[in-house]
Amino acid sequence: MKFWKMNGAGNDFIIINNMDRSIAEDRWPYIARTLCQRHMSIGADGMMVVTESTGDADYRMMFFNSDGSMGEMCGNGARCIARYGYENGLAGEVQKIETTAGIIYGQRIDKRMYRVRLNDPSVIIPHMKIDVDGREYECAYVELGDPGLPHVAVPVINLREYDEAELFRLGRKIRNHPEFTKGANVNFYEITGPDCIYERTYERGVEDFTYACGTGTGSVVTILTLRGAVSGKKVRVEVAGGELIIDAEREGKKIKNLYLTGPTNIVAKGEVTDEEL
Repeated sequence: MKFWKMNGAGNDFIIINNMDRSIAEDRWPYIARTLCQRHMSIGADGMMVVTESTGDADYRMMFFNSDGSMGEMCGNGARCIARYGYENGLAGEVQKIETTAGIIYGQRIDKRMYRVRLNDPSVIIPHMKIDVDGREYECAYVELGDPGLPHVAVPVINLREYDEAELFRLGRKIRNHPEFTKGANVNFYEITGPDCIYERTYERGVEDFTYACGTGTGSVVTILTLRGAVSGKKVRVEVAGGELIIDAEREGKKIKNLYLTGPTNIVAKGEVTDEEL
């Protein structure tokens, strides 16, 4: 079984081509859990499988979290898979990709920079409060696509200096909060300047902080654009793995188009020989 290992701003993935459908879909959760386990196998935040589209897209992207659960979509994963699709002749410089959350569009900017049009926000709750251990937190809730990929955006003052263990505990509590029936990715953020944001994301399915989260970054910018806190044009978001750029086109109280741009990196290409499989 051949694989590519890629990352998008530090969000790392294993990519496997199953266009010939040689591996049954019910095997992928186990394969993802095995291969994504760091120290024991290749290790990654998630795994993506390339298969034939069920419609008129160039191909279909199946995304699995490192715990084997299937995710609706992944923004940085989509940028990586767009490069994979281009370099393997599955699509051109502009491509149409089928995901569980709906169709997205990828675009090659240059050798390493890729842009994707994320799924449209299907649910937006710009202001809400949740209780965690008796303390009330201001936040917002966004789902991208249908079925929606859930994100909670939580503002934090002095986020860089926030105690790491406490932030992890808070991220896990909010991720499992009963208010969010599907669970949620938790995006802590702080506005650091005009159209500049610093962000940390606790990801559902990884159950830890990741170096970047493209859909989470898009969700945060969606909320802040609708509030008028950022312009929505080339908003720069600093994450642990580098920088992502979000463009959010506002139309009244809705976001019409949501774009994610950032770097990709092909780390390795090879053959899976993991004897646990």
